[in-house]
Amino acid sequence: MYTLNPFEEKPMPIEKLFMDWDMMYPCSYNKNTVNPYTKCRIVLMNGTEFEAQWFSRNFARHCRNHELRRELALVRRSEQQQQKRISCLKPKDETILEHTITYEQLAVDLTAILAKQESDCNVKNALNFALLEDFDHLYRYSNLLDYEYGTCPEKLVGGYTEITPARPTISEHRHPLDSIFRPIHNKTASLLTKLNVNTIVAAEQQTMNYYMNIAPFYSRSDVGRRLYQEIAMIEEEHVSQYESLLDPDATWLEGLLMHEYTECYLYYSCMQTECDPRIKTIWEQCFLQEIAHLHKANELLQKFEGKDWRQFIPCADFPQILELRPNIDYVRSIIRTTAGNTQKDDNVVPLLQLPYSDRFFDYQETVNHNLACVASHKVITQKIDDSGIDYRFEVAPNPIPELRDRYHDNTSFARNPKATPASSQVCGTSVGDCKCRVNTDVGVVTF
Repeated sequence: MYTLNPFEEKPMPIEKLFMDWDMMYPCSYNKNTVNPYTKCRIVLMNGTEFEAQWFSRNFARHCRNHELRRELALVRRSEQQQQKRISCLKPKDETILEHTITYEQLAVDLTAILAKQESDCNVKNALNFALLEDFDHLYRYSNLLDYEYGTCPEKLVGGYTEITPARPTISEHRHPLDSIFRPIHNKTASLLTKLNVNTIVAAEQQTMNYYMNIAPFYSRSDVGRRLYQEIAMIEEEHVSQYESLLDPDATWLEGLLMHEYTECYLYYSCMQTECDPRIKTIWEQCFLQEIAHLHKANELLQKFEGKDWRQFIPCADFPQILELRPNIDYVRSIIRTTAGNTQKDDNVVPLLQLPYSDRFFDYQETVNHNLACVASHKVITQKIDDSGIDYRFEVAPNPIPELRDRYHDNTSFARNPKATPASSQVCGTSVGDCKCRVNTDVGVVTF
């Protein structure tokens, strides 16, 4: 495939790329015929545009230079138009819960793809760790969808992604001090690692924001509202974990350049992999807009910091494109080898290595002491009480024997050490390939 360097593309003036109202309000997809990964790409790029907005606004709030603030406003207005256009691809007749299934399918398959291609074990650990939690969220929301709407979740995910428990959501509630990883360093990290981190931050932040706002609008049941509330708290953990991977020493303008480069890479990937011709045209148009934004970011970097993109991205040819695809075998392997892990400080460790005095157990007792009030557990018991069995879509029995019981929801695995077998791996990479090692005496992973 042709290797593309977006810095070598000729940009159009940003003002020439502004859209009118008709262009900003596209025809929505048909929820009954759309490819699941088309929906996932839409959610991903909506989140990427939101991240661009949020970064630009924070930049502007910390900038004294009026000329630079005006330039940021110029790019931001264009980004806003892109976001409005992409978000309206969602049809009016798609329910909140149906849309949520797309969010979680994206979280699962995107995270799996990034983890599989990631060479930095610290980043890979973070990806694999949260991957299992988003996977379990898909299971919880799917049971709610099947119970309250009678809609088939398997059809919504196209059979591309399994629906079965992983690390139970109830076990994911950890003390906030245990939600930070070590950052990458832009000068030494590979371009693919930097892209992976920027991409997952945008995607997970979009999920967090969606759940933060959508709970009050879920009108079907209180348990549904509570489920959004509970999982939104896990997404808060995930965003804290992922954003901690970003290089804190990067300047604002270096950050702006990386944001725009990431958007170029993602739109290019979307236009190369999209199966819907009409939506592919939108990705192509957005890519042209992002080329203009990227060149503007480089212009600002040169003007205000005297730097060039080559100092930050020495080789700017896009690495392999990001292609959303099934990852069933990979996810099953990560469940089998790491589902019993938790986080301690900035390390992923087996739950069995935590002393009973650890803050994990204190926090669990605070938020989960009454199981009847834990929505992620209640939706499964509600479904079992109604149908006699939970909802699953599996290609084989669950990789964890303790999670195969379809008549009772497991609230002990990865939460109670006595009910959690030891995990054999940390980052999910085979021992011979992994660059991290586990100190089994103190439960610390070092690199």
